[in-house]
Amino acid sequence: MSRQRSPKGKRSNEGQYVNLPYAMLKSPAWRALSGPAVKLLLELHTRFNGGNNGKLYLSLNEAAEILGLGKATVQRAYRELQDKGFLVLEKEGSWYHRQAHEWRLTTKSTQTRSGKKAATNDWRNWRPEKTKRGSDAGPSASSVVPVENP
Repeated sequence: MSRQRSPKGKRSNEGQYVNLPYAMLKSPAWRALSGPAVKLLLELHTRFNGGNNGKLYLSLNEAAEILGLGKATVQRAYRELQDKGFLVLEKEGSWYHRQAHEWRLTTKSTQTRSGKKAATNDWRNWRPEKTKRGSDAGPSASSVVPVENP
């Protein structure tokens, strides 16, 4: 399928887009993300311009306002994205100097002085914790069914 061009031969004004590969969408890490974490991840992707990965800024206050979430919810979403391997904190910000944290998306390559570093895609390594099913105590010693029929 060809791209539509404007009458002057330039590309249409569709703008940028976020690439969401099926491998990521079907991964256990993606499927375990909460709604606020997905919203935050997509907002961080809108701030990526092709060369600023590792220097993405979005404060708790700004994210809460833009996404319509509480600050505590945004903070939990940041933690969740880090735990599941979608986001890495590159440099801690300073509240006193009013500077937000610097973030790196693991789904995008990073521009360094020595060239581009490939995306790490840390989300591929995340696995949910196995949960124990049933009781730890084992079978009950007392009988649930009465011995005699009344």
